[in-house]
Amino acid sequence: MAIRYICPHCGTLHAAIDHPEATEEKLGFHFLTQEERKHIISYEANGDMVANITCEYCSEAIHRYPELTYPLQ
Repeated sequence: MAIRYICPHCGTLHAAIDHPEATEEKLGFHFLTQEERKHIISYEANGDMVANITCEYCSEAIHRYPELTYPLQ
């Protein structure tokens, strides 16, 4: 299974893992609640996983300008 870590705000790809031994358990996703999984993890039509993680740039922008709407404009 391939896993990509992407910022949901700017779309930047931060990392990609394509290794047969990469599982949700080994990556720690099994610790997420159902609600967290719903907001963080999605699957593409080919079965690849996308983990939505906010990058440092967007995190700082949200912190400085909380009035910005989601996704950042």
